[in-house]
Amino acid sequence: MAEQSQGGTRVTLLARLRQQPADQRSWKEFVDWYGPVIYAWCRRWNLQEADAHDVTQEVLLRLAAKLRDFVYDKSGTFRGWLKTLTHHAWYDFVHKKRKRDRGSGDSAVQELLETVAARTDLAGRLEAAFDQELVAAAVARVRERVAPQTWEAYRLTALEGLRGAEAARRIPMQVGQVYVAKQRVHKLLQEEIGRLDSMS
Repeated sequence: MAEQSQGGTRVTLLARLRQQPADQRSWKEFVDWYGPVIYAWCRRWNLQEADAHDVTQEVLLRLAAKLRDFVYDKSGTFRGWLKTLTHHAWYDFVHKKRKRDRGSGDSAVQELLETVAARTDLAGRLEAAFDQELVAAAVARVRERVAPQTWEAYRLTALEGLRGAEAARRIPMQVGQVYVAKQRVHKLLQEEIGRLDSMS
């Protein structure tokens, strides 16, 4: 039977690991599937090859502990949660390296000391910019898929903060239809963001 998937997440694999945390075959499958993703993020955040491998191993160890209690939430994305966990591990690694190498007199260490805060800030800003791009792309795709009236109901209530009755008068549309349209677009946006995020 094919693996169930939700936005690139291997749902049945996560369920197996939660139910049978000692299942070596499932762990190997998990590592084969998500290890390269974690490693790629670490390299993108400027870790050298060996350091990226070390952080990947650390993330996988953290996951081994956390997945026992992890419950997959279809409204969120496992990949987004995993990326956050990886970023925390990356930050911890860089911070420990900075402390360990402090005072060595090495110019490379000095450069690291000067840039670690800037990199952390840059990573945060890049992550925010990426998230904004993701949302903008999802909005553009969903807007093309729904009727103009449906999008307008969502825009007026969710983005401009109008009450349903006021939005209904402006469109025009029945109040109940406004709320249905808002919920539909919201759900489509969540799904599209999850799909786009899983492709990144």
